[in-house]
Amino acid sequence: MLKEWVEEDAPLPTKVRRARSVGKQMWAIFFRSSGFVEAVALEDRKTVTADWYTTVCLPKVITAIESQREKRGIRGILLHHDNASSHTAIRTHEFLENSGLKTLPHSLCSPDLAPCDFSLFPRLKDQLRGRRFSTNEELRGGTFPSDWRQPKEEWKKCFDNWFTRLKKCIGCQGEYFEKM
Repeated sequence: MLKEWVEEDAPLPTKVRRARSVGKQMWAIFFRSSGFVEAVALEDRKTVTADWYTTVCLPKVITAIESQREKRGIRGILLHHDNASSHTAIRTHEFLENSGLKTLPHSLCSPDLAPCDFSLFPRLKDQLRGRRFSTNEELRGGTFPSDWRQPKEEWKKCFDNWFTRLKKCIGCQGEYFEKM
């Protein structure tokens, strides 16, 4: 804290207050090899919990999948979760079982095997770098999904890269290896 001495009869210095920034916005993002499915914004400064994930997020994702796959709905869909507590919670497992969704297992401590971490987030960061939003509404309205549509080939590349990484990990029997 900066302190300033003033004479007894002098007026107090003007304090400049910075406006509160919009802050960070948390999103749950879902996509498949053919493209974007759904992005669900978390309420301001809240934590992702199994309750939010199963009552707010996943129902929106299921609705989006069903609207995109009118004849098949969620049949045949496999969700890939990392090991976040909201993904591994009993409540989440029960919800998925009741809704008919299945998940792919994810290795412990393997961010290199999460498509969001090695593909989606770097591209998204590039698109958002340097942009400023004055309100959360502006952020929500101007970020997802309208100005982040990738060609189908980009989504396919992400999944091809993921399968290559999975094969490499299986080939090394889960042991650590150096980047090439």
